[in-house]
This record gives sequence, structure tokens and C-alpha cells, in this order.
Amino acid sequence: MPAIVVERLERAFGDVLAVQGIDLAVDEGEIYGFLGPNGAGKTTTVRVLTTLLLPTGGRAMVAGHDVVKQARAVRSSIGVALQEAALDPLMTGRELIRLQATLQGLPSAEGRRRADSLLERVDLVEAADRRVGTYSGGMQRRLDLAAALVHEPRVLFLDEPTTGLDPVSRKTIWEEVRALNDEGTTVFLTTQYLEEADQLADNVGIIDNGRIVAEGTPESLKAEIGHPHIQLQLEEGSIAEAERICGELGKLLPPRDGRTVMVEVPGGAAEIPRVVRALDDAGIEVASLELVHPTLDDVFVAKTGYHLEREDEEESTEQEPVEV
Repeated sequence: MPAIVVERLERAFGDVLAVQGIDLAVDEGEIYGFLGPNGAGKTTTVRVLTTLLLPTGGRAMVAGHDVVKQARAVRSSIGVALQEAALDPLMTGRELIRLQATLQGLPSAEGRRRADSLLERVDLVEAADRRVGTYSGGMQRRLDLAAALVHEPRVLFLDEPTTGLDPVSRKTIWEEVRALNDEGTTVFLTTQYLEEADQLADNVGIIDNGRIVAEGTPESLKAEIGHPHIQLQLEEGSIAEAERICGELGKLLPPRDGRTVMVEVPGGAAEIPRVVRALDDAGIEVASLELVHPTLDDVFVAKTGYHLEREDEEESTEQEPVEV
């Protein structure tokens, strides 16, 4: 049985339909990357799957339990680390993990043992007896992850776990997610970072305006978009003549500037000598050449019409509706 099954799931906030009839399935032991911009419905979906919000349509099963009818069983089977960690700044890291163990019903001795083990796992032993308010953002994310793991959940939900982190802290979180998955934990990962999904996810779902617009492995999604293309920076010769020649060898793509020619070639790297030879025969000198493979950003653009990462570089004020 899949770890997560979602069928025609909807969630409305008044007249706003934040999640619009989505379907998805996540296998046991899989890392599923849920991609989308702010306001797309990612966090709302996670809140429904983790029983924090009731759906207004459709159904969802997590770890074999219905999120509405068997909410308690769902909660005992999952770990959740939301985008904004709810950590008491006055508690120490050790106190917080032990409290979480108590809330999960673990015996005192087992809770202490589990806390010590998890603090070591996320490399917070030296900071374990410091107040959480003194932790950096990366340390707080790692502590929140440890708290989510205290009861050894079957399914782990991570809602944008690396947003705002520096590259070193982001890499540390990635390594821990991989390690957990290698141990058999199913991971549902929402993210705005295309590289994160490409690096970690076995399968990816792209959500935009509350609807899933693409789903599959990162490689299969990129393969749908097209073949690799050769990007040529020209030193001398006519750009028009270079485009004519390349157009005969493959599919000419829109240029980025007046000295660049891009041509899509089914054969990939094997086509490079033929392209360079044809340009050389015409007396056109190539200053530089690069073989560029399709990316998840290309997939996102093809499915939504805009760049995800370009949108994220701008400070966005758009947020998903919040129920009050």
C-alpha cells in the first residue's frame, strides 16, 4: 500500500479554493518532492495530510489511515517539521526533545535515550544545553527535525526545510534527509528550490494555483521537455549564417544575445563535432561551447509559463489563505 494516497483533494478558505481537486500517490520508502511558488497550495496540502486542516472535498490516506476518520492514527505514524518551527526559545535543545518524547507517550528513560541519540544525529550535542533562542536558523531547523523523529515515524513531512538557510546548513539537511530515507522513512518534501527537488526526490509533483500540473521522476519530466542543446558563443563570422547552419543540424532555439547560438540536438554530446565542423567549414570561429541539459526550471516554465526560482528571488508578499 502507498504511504500517501490523495484523491480529488480540495481545501477552500471561504470563496478561495487553495487546493483544487488534486490526486497523488507516494510509495513507501520514497522521497516525494512537492514543488511550487508561494501561494500555490503546497503548505495547505501538507496541513491537510498532517491533520492540521480538514479537507473540504476529496479524501486522503496517510500510512494507511484516513486523515479525517483516523486522525489520531495518522498523527502517531507521522513526523512533521513545518516551515516555521514552533520551538520555545527559553527551553534548551535537550529539554525540548525530551518534552516531545513525553508528548509522544515514551517512557522517561526511553525519552532520555532517544533525545541523546537524536541530538547526536543532528550534530547538536555541544549546544544541547543551550537555550534554543541562541541557536542559528540552521540549528533550529535541525532541532525541529530531531523533534519530528522522536517517535520514529513511518512518514516524515518537511515543509520547505531549507528556506532561508545558508548553503552549508542546506547541505546538512539534505544529507540527513537522504540518511533517513535510506533507513526506510518515507519523506514528503515541499520546496521552492528546484535543485533541492532534483537532488533529493525520487518523484516530483508540481503544483500551481492549487492544481498539480506535472508529476513524475525528475529525469522523466526533463525528458518530456526536450533534448540537450548546444550553446555556442561565436568569435567571428555572421550570426545569421551560423544560425542557418545550426538550423540544418537541429532545432534552433531563441538566442540569449547577439553572439550566442543555441541548437537542440537529439544526439547530445555526440553531435558536437558535427556542429563545430560545419561552422569551421563556413569560416565561423567558436569562442566557447557548452552542452546544456534540460532542467526542472525548464519543466516548470513549460508547465506554468514562468520561472519558479526567478519568482522566489523577489521578496513575495503573497501567502496562502489562513483559516481564522
